[in-house]
Amino acid sequence: MKILVSRLAVAAALSLCISASPALAEAAPAPAAAPTAAQADAFIAAAEKESYDYVTEASRIQWVNNTFITEDTDALAAQSGAKGTEMAVRFALEAAKYKDVPGLSFDTKRKLDMLRNGIVLPAPTKPGAATELNEIATRLQSSYGKGKGTLDGKVLNGSDIEAEMGELTHTPAEYQEMWTSWHDNVGKPMKADYVRLAEIANAGARELGFADTGAMWRSGYDMAPDDFAKLTETLWQQVKPLYDSLHCYVRGKLNEKYGDAVQAKTGPIRADLLGNMWAQEWGNIYPLVAPKGAGDLGYDVGDLLKAQGFVSTSPSEMDPAKRGFWEKKMFKYGEGFFSSIGFAPLPDTFWTRTQFIAPRDREVICHASAWDVDQKDDLRIKMCTKVNSDDFTTIHHELGHNYYQRAYNKLSPLYLNGANDGFHEAIGDSIALSITPQYLVDIKLLDPAKVPSADKDIGLLLRQAMDKVAFLPFGLLIDRWRWGVFDGSIKPADYNKAWTDMRLKYQGIVPPVARPDDAFDPGAKFHIPGNTPYTRYFLARILQFQFYEAACKIAGWKGPLHRCSYYGNKAVGEKLNAMLAMGASKPWPDALQVYTGSREISGKAMLTYFAPLKKWLDQQNKGKSCGW
Repeated sequence: MKILVSRLAVAAALSLCISASPALAEAAPAPAAAPTAAQADAFIAAAEKESYDYVTEASRIQWVNNTFITEDTDALAAQSGAKGTEMAVRFALEAAKYKDVPGLSFDTKRKLDMLRNGIVLPAPTKPGAATELNEIATRLQSSYGKGKGTLDGKVLNGSDIEAEMGELTHTPAEYQEMWTSWHDNVGKPMKADYVRLAEIANAGARELGFADTGAMWRSGYDMAPDDFAKLTETLWQQVKPLYDSLHCYVRGKLNEKYGDAVQAKTGPIRADLLGNMWAQEWGNIYPLVAPKGAGDLGYDVGDLLKAQGFVSTSPSEMDPAKRGFWEKKMFKYGEGFFSSIGFAPLPDTFWTRTQFIAPRDREVICHASAWDVDQKDDLRIKMCTKVNSDDFTTIHHELGHNYYQRAYNKLSPLYLNGANDGFHEAIGDSIALSITPQYLVDIKLLDPAKVPSADKDIGLLLRQAMDKVAFLPFGLLIDRWRWGVFDGSIKPADYNKAWTDMRLKYQGIVPPVARPDDAFDPGAKFHIPGNTPYTRYFLARILQFQFYEAACKIAGWKGPLHRCSYYGNKAVGEKLNAMLAMGASKPWPDALQVYTGSREISGKAMLTYFAPLKKWLDQQNKGKSCGW
């Protein structure tokens, strides 16, 4: 889920010039004095003040554009973004002058690095470059927001076609139509703009001293870019055997359902059969793969909500009092979790300014995102909520961003962020892992008599793995594709081929139909036109299990890890808040150690969580030809 932490996306800068002593009349110009630590301190102070003011203004403009897409709001967003990009580039160029100055304090050096590394899309200083870059970026994002696909020839918007892809009532031909129409209509028209965007951003990155934009992105993790790439590969190799076992098992079940003509027993999986437009999470097809005798979990959160009267708001609903009523109550459950572990309630403005549902009368970007508009307490979420299990989980995830934002809101402006971007994504996910049967009993959604018994654990774990584990290679490959685009190893003519090849390599999936050379399937995924770095989500999938395991240990949990819920445990909330309140003020290993006791990101907690499932999957896969 995208988080709008606008300090990263539109970090502002104030260009400060170092004045040399005036030259004597008719004398040769004196050499410029070397910059000093005191001047660096002054630069940081002025830059933080300017950026703080700019980000609040820009966030308001971006909010309006995201929730009311018109040509005018697109123009305002592009103009604001161009201003931010120009300032951010000047910030970064100025910061680079001080990076080798002796005597810098820890905070000044850290903030200088943040200014130099923190731009998502840098524009070169060439006149007009920032404006062109932001016009393209705004056009790409709005194009995605207005994107449409079809089912039986009927036009569907993004959120509706996503929901239909998750239904098990369609034929393979219908899944193919939805997949193909979405990728053709949304992605293909973006390609020329994306090629130009990459060219401009790379020119900007090179002015800042980076090899390319991808190298600049990888520089923001308190380590060298190449070391970060190696870290993510190490993490992937830790968890890959679990994914391979899941892939093998799911492919077999799809073959049983659809037959060899649709899904073969061996090789890759057809991408449109996995219950998700991007095959990034497979939970929607759980009923097809559920283990016999243990696959019925006894409940579905969406069904539990509906049994209590919850109903998704109809697009035709005219009564203002009824629009979003039940969706808002879903958010109350999420707030209740955080309150139970000691966090203060959300501000009143959250409930009046959040977009809970899709408006009837205008185009919006439905992709869920969390916002901190004034960098203090104007917390909001933008979402087109539906009453179902997925959105119940998403609400807990997005609120994790908001509570993180508020925990660090007293820090200086450049520290108003997560320890790294993976932390921000992992917090809400670790909370969502605590949506266990016991939690559902505690909030009176699930009847205690219907709590699944221990013999259902494989089903519970498989249902989790269909989202958490299935996502891992997708979370890794999005940026690996972009890194190749930015460093030039993937040429524009090969954009789509490289994308398809990479999805085969990492995910073991293939498109349902042959893709033309001029297709641009990456554009059909929001985070590509939205220009949101994606490795954060891969890190979050790993980190959330470390966070969850740490919380369960603090809570004194003694049972299987996957059954743990720390709902209501104030000791967990106190320890969690200690990490959140650090924001970006320290290197991420310091923050990780505060909460988990370890300075290393590791996949071991995830493997512990899913250990019973891995054993079971390997038993089910005996005699099968796994891999692709």
